[in-house]
Amino acid sequence: MALFDLYFRVVKALEKIEAPYVIVGAFAGSIFGITRATADVDIMVDLRNEDSEALSELFPLPRYYADPEMIRNSIQMGIMFNIIDTDEGTKADLVPLKRDPEYHIAFERRVRQTYRDESDEIFEAWFAQPTDIIIGKLWAWDEGRSNKHPDDIYSILFFCLRGFSDYQVDVEEVAEAAARIGQETLDMWLKTLARAREEIAKGSASKKW
Repeated sequence: MALFDLYFRVVKALEKIEAPYVIVGAFAGSIFGITRATADVDIMVDLRNEDSEALSELFPLPRYYADPEMIRNSIQMGIMFNIIDTDEGTKADLVPLKRDPEYHIAFERRVRQTYRDESDEIFEAWFAQPTDIIIGKLWAWDEGRSNKHPDDIYSILFFCLRGFSDYQVDVEEVAEAAARIGQETLDMWLKTLARAREEIAKGSASKKW
């Protein structure tokens, strides 16, 4: 998919200029058990002034649009900006690191993971940990109530609680975050956690037989 190809190029560009970033959302969750097809690629960046010019130079006109002044203004205002591939008609959205404590915690706890791109090339990138991906999905569910978020949370829980990841979900921390968002969000979290634990227990019982 051309969209993913552009995002991979953006990540590699951020790596090249050593700009701080972290991949969050469903795409980050693909490292931790989410298997549904998703075009939801979210990259959070904490760019310095010099990074705007350096990033723009790696995506030059006429093929790309990545205006350094636009990037600097977006960073200052804390609003999303994008890099556009005019040949493919795709754009990659980048989100400046917000002041909310949850975003800074996710950024500080990012982990280095390997990923295989569409050219079958393996590269390393910074991804959010499972706990922070789930907390982000709790916020997203509260805003739009899409069923994809509980499904994604279930997939991450099942993957991590089964021991398939080196990183575990801090269920107490997630519960505290869900409670801060609201009672309905907490209820959704507890229901999803119970479903994941029940399925894991069923699998363990069947192996004993």
